[in-house]
Amino acid sequence: MKNYGFLIFLGIILSIHFLVNYYIYNRGIQWLETIPSLKTAFRILMLVLVIAYPAGRFLERLWYSPLSNTLHWIGAFWFAGMLYFTLLIFATDIVRILNHFLHFLPNRGTEVYSKLKLITGIGIASLGALIILGGFINAWTTKISQHNITINKAVEGRKQLKIVAASDIHLGTIIGPRKTNKLVETINSLKPDIILFAGDVVDEDVGPVIQQNLGESLKKLDAPMGVYASTGNHEYIGGAERSVKYLEEHGVNVIRDTSILINKQFYIVGREDRDKARGTGSRKEIADILLSIDKSKPLIMLDHQPYNLEIAQQNGIDLQISGHTHHGQLWPFGYITQRIFEVSRGYLKKGNSHFIVSTGFGTWGPPVRTGNRPEILEINLRFE
Repeated sequence: MKNYGFLIFLGIILSIHFLVNYYIYNRGIQWLETIPSLKTAFRILMLVLVIAYPAGRFLERLWYSPLSNTLHWIGAFWFAGMLYFTLLIFATDIVRILNHFLHFLPNRGTEVYSKLKLITGIGIASLGALIILGGFINAWTTKISQHNITINKAVEGRKQLKIVAASDIHLGTIIGPRKTNKLVETINSLKPDIILFAGDVVDEDVGPVIQQNLGESLKKLDAPMGVYASTGNHEYIGGAERSVKYLEEHGVNVIRDTSILINKQFYIVGREDRDKARGTGSRKEIADILLSIDKSKPLIMLDHQPYNLEIAQQNGIDLQISGHTHHGQLWPFGYITQRIFEVSRGYLKKGNSHFIVSTGFGTWGPPVRTGNRPEILEINLRFE
């Protein structure tokens, strides 16, 4: 039954993929009536763009190589291209519909109309390319988001704790050695007491992570209290056991539906991602994880997807760190994530519980961010 569900989902995704690309192709061919000599090149280009991502992902599982890498990158960029070229073309179609009733454009077949059509096409292509380029640059411009939080619990021998956290790193083909080194160097420069990763450390298949030896960079993470992570939905997409094994072999302790008492002072609680239910069984309830722990100590929980925050609040979680939303990553999807999640990014307090949802460090799909910047969290906890 699960296989049928996946095939239906895959069929829907591929149908949308091909329909969107046909829309762009159809309008592109219409535009190239002004430059007929480019039609053949455009057809070849669209064919490459349409098949690049699925071909690259399929190939890298069989043979990780410069070819699979190139196809993956082309296809990833084109996801952003599909969005913004569709929006720009759709906007011109609205103008055309209005013109049908109001007749404010030059008549078809005239020289003025042909020039306007040529200029419009060049404008759409140029603006789309600039948006994608700007989003790519923005995706490399990581910010440090600082949060100062007071937890009303006394901790023997400690008044403060500096947590440096990140979510949605998506290590793999797109987030390779350069970006991983940047992550490690930035985190270490903040001199954390403890480092926490709130899921999606690995982008689906761990194969490209192994091939690029990204774990060697993770080994350089430096915090006296260690490095801890929870699973995310992408670990489960690619096979959580292989990803978790690799991370633990390279210095990242993955906490899976349990808790760890750090220096006898506070607990780190790690929840399995809620997508575990799609494959290997359901995750534990928060109440079951907390059964045998001392709740007088601060409880810091990693839960990748920020759903049902009231349950964490009811169970006395002092601080929950989540990710997953990317706050949409590409404009205008942030408006959608704001509707889905109680908090799509940033900070929220419910009762005595504090919640932080990160926009994430890496990217999924296109290496482009137009809705927000990637971030690393610097969380300064005060105990009193």
